[in-house]
Amino acid sequence: MFRRLSFIVAFIVAATCARAQYYELANQLTNLISPALSGSATYRGYVDLTGTAGIGVNRANFVGISTSQGFQYAPWFFMGAGLGIDVAMSRGDDAIYETPGYYGSRTTRTQAMLPVFSDFRFNIGSSKTTSFFADVKIGAAWFLGGKYLEMTDFTMGHGAQFFLRPTIGLRIPVNSANPKQAFSIGVSYQLLTSNNNYCRNGASGTLNAFGATIGFEW
Repeated sequence: MFRRLSFIVAFIVAATCARAQYYELANQLTNLISPALSGSATYRGYVDLTGTAGIGVNRANFVGISTSQGFQYAPWFFMGAGLGIDVAMSRGDDAIYETPGYYGSRTTRTQAMLPVFSDFRFNIGSSKTTSFFADVKIGAAWFLGGKYLEMTDFTMGHGAQFFLRPTIGLRIPVNSANPKQAFSIGVSYQLLTSNNNYCRNGASGTLNAFGATIGFEW
C-alpha cells in the first residue's frame, strides 16, 4: 500500500513538473514567434558574396552571391530564409579528364548551383560599434543545367545536396544614424554532400571548402 501511494505521489509530482516545463517551453516559443506574427519584429536583409577553395582529393572551388530575408527577434538573434547562385569549379587529378568523364559528354568541371537555406545569425556586442557575429546557413542545393559535376572519384548528381555554410567574423556599422546598415567580413566553411552522387573508388561524395565572405546588411 505504501509503495502504491509513493508511486502515485511520484507520478503526480512528475506530471506537475512536466506540465510546468511544457508551459515554460510554450511561453518561450510564443515569445519567439509572436513578434513576427504581430508585425513588431524588426525586418532585416542581408546580401553576401562568398568565395571558398576546396580541400582534399575531390575538391571544388565556389564563388557565389546569396541573400537572406527575415526578422531580428532580439538584438543578438536573427532568423530568416534565403537563396543564392554559386558557380562550382571542380579541381582534381587532371589525368581523369584525358578521357571522357563517367557519363561521357554529360559531365563538366564547371557548374552553376542554387542553394536554398534557413539562416541563423548571432551577434556578440553592440550594434552601434564593431562587433563579432556567427552565421549559419543550412539547407539544400541543386546543380543547374543538364550536366553532372565531375570530380576525381565521383560525379555529383542533379538531386538535392545537403548544404551547410557557417561563418564567423566582424560586423562593421557604416551609418551612425542607422546602425542596421553594416558591412561584414568573415571566414566561412562549406559542406556539400548527399546520397545521390555516383561514387567510385570508395569515395564519400562529399565536398569541403574554406574561404571568406563579405556582406552588407540593412
